[in-house]
Amino acid sequence: MGSAVNVALTALKFVAGVMGCSAAMIADAVHSLSDLLTDFVVLLFVKISSRPADNDHPYGHGKYETLATTIVAVALLAAGGVLAAEGLRKITGAVSGEELVMPGRIALWAALISIAAKEIIYRLTVRVSIRVDSSALNANAWHHRTDALSSVATAIGIGGALLFGGKWAVLDPIAAVLVSVFIIVTAGKLLHEAVQDLMEKRLPEEVEKQIREIVSQDSEMSEMHNLRTRRVGSVYSIEMHLRMHGNVSLYEAHRHSVLLEQKLRERFGPATIITIHLEPLKVKGVYMPD
Repeated sequence: MGSAVNVALTALKFVAGVMGCSAAMIADAVHSLSDLLTDFVVLLFVKISSRPADNDHPYGHGKYETLATTIVAVALLAAGGVLAAEGLRKITGAVSGEELVMPGRIALWAALISIAAKEIIYRLTVRVSIRVDSSALNANAWHHRTDALSSVATAIGIGGALLFGGKWAVLDPIAAVLVSVFIIVTAGKLLHEAVQDLMEKRLPEEVEKQIREIVSQDSEMSEMHNLRTRRVGSVYSIEMHLRMHGNVSLYEAHRHSVLLEQKLRERFGPATIITIHLEPLKVKGVYMPD
């Protein structure tokens, strides 16, 4: 749905930008084009990341989703850089006495249509990203939102130029620069999050607290240590060491660990990767047999 809207908006903005002689609208069209390209990246990589684990990828293919988020962020940075460079060139020309062409009303209407369409697509996409806990979809949702906000700035710039006329035509490229700043900041945040996932940053403290609470529900297990957590795409990976009485049979120890895995997967999803290492209790640093 997002791709279909982006195809229509990209075409509309380019036509309106050329016919309306609006630098801001043409820059906005470039942003929509980058949005369209990242739609295809997300569609491809999320499909790949949903593949089950295999012999070559025992932890699944979730990292492809993080890679998709990285590509979306880089595309946003590139789009923001293009918008900034073109806007600054126009502003510099205006300061030097260059007469800027007044944008046409068709560009203003295109911006208003874009605002409404992209905000709707943003809300739909972010709703799905929350439901399936997908970082790539969340990144793409924010790409839709930045497109909507860029159109807001574009509409203000074009509207101001049309309202005040003549020398105020410089509002058009100023709007383009303001849009680029917001896009670059958003891209930086997304890229930071993606890099953190690639560097296997631990899960948030609140998630680890929930893990400890679930473990504490089993009175036979205690002294959780060496807790290691990370994300593999949208899937959580949890590793831990736990202690039980040394006289517990292997059958009972296994039963407790399986029940714990079930509870963790009920809370964090059926695809959660869990590794539990069981040890006998220690007294003064020495393992006790019972």
